[in-house]
Parts: sequence; structure tokens; C-alpha cells
Amino acid sequence: MISVIFDRLLFSNMGFVVLLKGEGDKRILPIFIGAVEARAIALINNNVKIPRPLTHDLMKNVLEHLEWRVKRIEVCDLREGTFIARLILEKDGIEVEIDSRPSDAIALALRFSAPMYVDEKVMDDAGRFIADIESVGADNVPGRAEQKEREISPLELLKKDLEKAVNEERYEDAARLRDKIKHLENRHADN
Repeated sequence: MISVIFDRLLFSNMGFVVLLKGEGDKRILPIFIGAVEARAIALINNNVKIPRPLTHDLMKNVLEHLEWRVKRIEVCDLREGTFIARLILEKDGIEVEIDSRPSDAIALALRFSAPMYVDEKVMDDAGRFIADIESVGADNVPGRAEQKEREISPLELLKKDLEKAVNEERYEDAARLRDKIKHLENRHADN
């Protein structure tokens, strides 16, 4: 296993990409993730406090209440273009492995400050050298077309969620998102 750290979250025309950087390794593992998980990662990475717990915060609270901790996460396999991960939980010296999507595992690892690892074969198959990451595309990531990416802020994520909620006529969700956006914008204005 290769020890990795969260490097950054990017937005591209194909979606969100999380980059895991090998420690002592010059490669980065790009993993495409969903918008909800991207928001969960962006919020914790940018130390944004929200009034009520989101799913990953709730999971952390439940695990802590039950006195379990995330000992580590592992991106352990790549099957037909899909990354497979697992959470390694620990309580009283007992370890339990739980199947997970990498995005959820990363979101929890960041909340627990838990170490992250990538299987060497996965890094060999899908890892890219840092210079190659500037244009993550079909030649660099299995199953993905050429694209441009940029870092995305939690505020931008919320605005995209708001637009989607309005388009889907989920007005209660839209009002909640609007309030979160106003709260973040007011915090930025005060700083």
C-alpha cells in the first residue's frame, strides 16, 4: 500500500475529480466523484461549519458515539474503471473492514484525520505523474474524455446544487441551499 494525502478537488466538464497524492511517490491518483461527495469533501477541506450535520458528519458522529474510529481507508482495487475502497474501523483493538466508495471513504478519512492508502497495483494502473495532471483526460484516466478542470469552492458547489434544485422544482431544498449560500457569502464579506 502507498500512503497518500488529499491533494485537491477539481471541477471539470465531466464532473468532480479528487486527487490523492502519493507520499514519497511522484504520482497522483485522480478519482471522479459525485457532487454530494465533492461538497462533503470541499466543506471539510475548507473548514466550513454548517449548522446541521450532513451525511458524512452524521456518520462520524454515530461512529464516535459507538466508540469506533476510522483507523484508515484503502483504495484497494480498480475493476472495469471503477475504484473500490474500504474503511478500516477499530474499536478496542478489533478491526472491521467495510466496503465503500472511495469518495465516501475520503470524506470520512478527512473528518477523522485518518491515514489514506492506495494499493500499489491501483496506483500503477491509474496513477499519473504530477505533470500529467494538468490535463486529466482519456489518456490519463480510464474511461474519461479530454477535459479542463479547475478547483471549486464550497460556495460554487452550493450554487450548483441550488440551480439543480430549482430546475427539479425542489423548492424546499432550494430555500435551504439559498440560506446556506447567504450565510457563506456573509461570512466572506465579514472577513
